[in-house]
Amino acid sequence: MSSAQDPFYIVKEEIQESIDKLQSTFRQWENSPGDSGEHVHLTKELLASCESIEWQVDELDKAIGVASRDPSWYGIDEVELEKRRRWTSTARAQVGNVKKTVIAGRDLNGFGSTSASGMRRELMRMPNNHQTDRSNQYAAQDDDFIQSESDRQMLLIKQQDEELDELSASVERIGGVGLTIHDELLAQEKIVDELGTEMDSTSTRLDFVQDTVFESSNDNLK
Repeated sequence: MSSAQDPFYIVKEEIQESIDKLQSTFRQWENSPGDSGEHVHLTKELLASCESIEWQVDELDKAIGVASRDPSWYGIDEVELEKRRRWTSTARAQVGNVKKTVIAGRDLNGFGSTSASGMRRELMRMPNNHQTDRSNQYAAQDDDFIQSESDRQMLLIKQQDEELDELSASVERIGGVGLTIHDELLAQEKIVDELGTEMDSTSTRLDFVQDTVFESSNDNLK
């Protein structure tokens, strides 16, 4: 079976694309301010992606385990099995490193909980010269800030929903490939059972023929 037709390499390609996207998002996360809404959004997206990829790699490992029971039946050898195990191990390590870093950053920043409320408190601590005029000015600035922050959060939520939909579609594709692998294994198992039945039937017929020939020889000798 060629690499283009091998279910392992089909799933591997899907997972590698997810890992590449994960690393790209991780670089954006590293460059975003820790107390920004963008950073919070990227944190959630990265953790969700890590969970999804880890599940996909686990499923691929299970398929490798099935193939390792009888490699020759699947047209592979121990060298190829070891190569596949190394790839899943490397993929799991890459995702694990991203996940650990993001969790540590999330715990350190507390999801940027001081952003909006903290800025409003800073505004309230400004000097009180010309208190009446400045109070009106700060109130207008605060309202503008709340409105712009609300719009920004709505945009981030919309982007997150779209990306989660895309992630869900990718998971469904991976699941479909997994089912294909499962169906192929069942079909091959059925072929083995049918082959065993055919061999038993053939053996029975051979025994019958041999017995007939033996009896005929005895009759001729008499």
